[in-house]
Amino acid sequence: MKLWGGRFTKETDQLVHNFNASISYDQKFYKQDILGSIAHVTMLEKQQILTPEEREQIVDGLQGILRDIENGTLEITSEYEDIHSFVEANLIDRIGEPGKKLHTGRSRNDQVALDMKLYTRDEIVAVNDLLKALLVVIHRIMSENTDTYMPGFTHLQKAQPVTLAHHFGAYFEMFRRDRSRLRDIYDRMNYCPLGAGALAGTTYPLDRDYTASLLKFDGPTLNSMDSVSDRDYLIELLSALSTIMMHMSRFCEEIILWNSNEYRFVEIDDSYSTGSSIMPQKKNPDIAELVRGKTGRVYGALISLLTTMKGIPLAYNKDMQEDKELTFDAIDTVKGCLALFTGMIDTMKFNRPAMEKSAKNGFTNATDAADYLVNHGVPFRDAHGIIGRLVLLCIDRNIALDDLPLEEYKKISPVFEKDIYDAISMETCVEKRNCVGAPGGQAMTQIIAANARYLEES
Repeated sequence: MKLWGGRFTKETDQLVHNFNASISYDQKFYKQDILGSIAHVTMLEKQQILTPEEREQIVDGLQGILRDIENGTLEITSEYEDIHSFVEANLIDRIGEPGKKLHTGRSRNDQVALDMKLYTRDEIVAVNDLLKALLVVIHRIMSENTDTYMPGFTHLQKAQPVTLAHHFGAYFEMFRRDRSRLRDIYDRMNYCPLGAGALAGTTYPLDRDYTASLLKFDGPTLNSMDSVSDRDYLIELLSALSTIMMHMSRFCEEIILWNSNEYRFVEIDDSYSTGSSIMPQKKNPDIAELVRGKTGRVYGALISLLTTMKGIPLAYNKDMQEDKELTFDAIDTVKGCLALFTGMIDTMKFNRPAMEKSAKNGFTNATDAADYLVNHGVPFRDAHGIIGRLVLLCIDRNIALDDLPLEEYKKISPVFEKDIYDAISMETCVEKRNCVGAPGGQAMTQIIAANARYLEES
C-alpha cells in the first residue's frame, strides 16, 4: 500500500520502489510509530475531530498490531514502502473505514520526525544506563587499588608515579562527561514535532501541547518547517557517541599495551580473549582491538550525516532518510562495545608487583629526588642537573634510583642522606600528593566518596 497513489497513473518501477523504500530499516521503530499514532488519535478525539468510538476502534486496532508484531504473528514485509504505510494498511484491513482517519492532521514528515525522536530518546536512556554500569565497574576498581602503584606517562614515556585508582579515575571523569552530554542532548531534543504537518502545520484545530504531554515531551516544537527538517539532535548524538568511542578506544589502547609481554600490567580474562590458529602461546586482546577498530565506524556515521545535511534547503527532503541506517548502526555499535568493554575490565586481573617495578625502573621518582635537594637548599635548576647525572649512572648500571648506594649519591652531592630512600619510595612519592585531583590516598578517598554519591544519585 502507498499513501500517495491518487496523483499517479502508472505503477512505480520496482527498482525505484526498492531504492526509495525504507521499511528494511525503519521497521526498527514500529513501536514508536504505533505509540505516536495512539497519542495523535487521542488528541484528535479531545479536539472533536474524531468521535470517541472512532478513537476507540483505532486504538484497539493499533494495540492489536503492536501485540501481533511482538508475539511474532504479524510480520513486517518489504511490500510496504515504510513502517508508517505498513501500520496504516494493516489497521485499515482490521477495522475498515475508521482506520482511514488515522492520518488526519499529520504528514509522514512530522510522523517520521516524531518516530525518530521517540526512538532516539529511548536509545539515549539505554546508552546512559550502559555508561553507568561501566562507571560502577571503574569505581570498584578504583576503590580496590588506591595503593596499587604504577607509572604515569607523558609522550608514552614513564613520568611520575600514580596509582591504578588515579589512572582509572581519569576515565571515570571522561565517561561521566559522556553521560552529561547525553543528558544535554535529551533535554534539547525533547520537543514534539507532531502537528507540524508536511511543513506548514494544518488547518485542523490540533492541541499540540496535549499531544506533547501524552508522549512525555517538554512541549511542542515552535516552527513547523524546522520541526520536519531538524536533524541536529542526531548530529549531536552521533558526536556524543563518537566521543564515547574515542574514550573507550584510548582505554583499549592502554589495555592492549598493558597486556603485552613487555608490560604485563594486566591479564585479560580468557572469556574476553582469543588465541592463534598457528601460535599456541598467543592470547590476543581481540575485544580491546575491535572496540578500537569500531571507533572509526561511529566516526563515519557522524561525518556522513553532517555531509548529507550540509546542502539541504528547507524543509523536508528525501536525503534525510539516510539518517536512520547511520544512527541505528552507530547506536548498536556503541551499545555492544560498552557492554563488552565493561565485561572485559570487570574480569581483568592486575599485576601489582609488575606495575610498581615498572614505576621504579622508569625513574618516575626522579622529580621527587630533585625536590628532596630543593628542600635541603639546592636551587631547583642545580637539583635537576644532579638528578639527571644520577639517572645516567643508574641506566649504566641497570638499576633504579632506589637501589643506588648512598655513597654514590654523596659523590655527586654531599647533601644526600639516608632519608633519600624514604623520600623517593613509591609510597612517599604518591601519598604526599594530596591536593584535589592528585593521586594521594587522602585525595583519592575524597574523590571515590564523591563518585559513590554521584552513582547513587544518577
